[in-house]
Amino acid sequence: MVNSSHEAMHRIFQEDPGIFTRTFRTLGIPFPETVEVSVLTTDLTETQPLERRLDTLLRVETADGRPYLLAVESQGRKDPAKPSSWTYYLAHLHAKYGIDPVLLVVCQDESTARWAARPIRIGPPEWPSLTVRPLALGPHNVPAVTDPSVAALDVPLAAFSAITHGKDPNAAAILEALATALKTVDEETAIIFSELTELGLGNTPAAQIWRNLMAIDLSFFRSESSQRLRAEGKAEGKAEAVVQVLEQRGITVADGVRARINGCADADTLARWLARALSVERAEELFVDA
Repeated sequence: MVNSSHEAMHRIFQEDPGIFTRTFRTLGIPFPETVEVSVLTTDLTETQPLERRLDTLLRVETADGRPYLLAVESQGRKDPAKPSSWTYYLAHLHAKYGIDPVLLVVCQDESTARWAARPIRIGPPEWPSLTVRPLALGPHNVPAVTDPSVAALDVPLAAFSAITHGKDPNAAAILEALATALKTVDEETAIIFSELTELGLGNTPAAQIWRNLMAIDLSFFRSESSQRLRAEGKAEGKAEAVVQVLEQRGITVADGVRARINGCADADTLARWLARALSVERAEELFVDA
């Protein structure tokens, strides 16, 4: 079952896909400069009754004209079954899209991250037929952002730093830097990354530190009027996101469909439509259960 911490880890990549390139640039890994990122369907199910889903799948366009697929997996613990699944994912993605895939595994502890980073070799030791090399992020290689001014320059990276270092003895300083940085951005962005950080911290002691910080720094957003305005703003933003995802995937959005999406004020319905927008073949399929 996907938990909230797991959900937050890959949602940060969906909120700001460019965080991948920025993070690995600090580690000296020479990925080409990103010029565009689009979200692809995470459903890798075949015609056989076997369902396989990634956490996040992005198509990354680069300045040198060589796009690649970024498959993001969140891993909370060592799982002997995962390496074979990851191998399948990459082979299937390459066959389906004809584009080179990269597997990124996001972890909250160093031990799991180092386990996930080990090469996966398929075949006899004398002649491995296939080798998979995951890129793994964890507290040992994601920068610990403790300077508020640095955090303010890249809030998504600061939030990701806070999550991956949630069990670190220095977690409080990282969280305080992020809390200060959130005051420099607009209200909606501050709320999004505040909630993502709390989800990503899970049940760690750092989660309570974060809740205490937010009870003071974001108290304005908890008033009745602000909650109502926030709900209205979120609904409008989700409606726009549904249309944008469909159009980015090359799917025609008729005027009637657009009006129905924009006219919906129910956050749960819009969230369901947004999830479907990643995989439907026609815009009208959003409303299949209506």
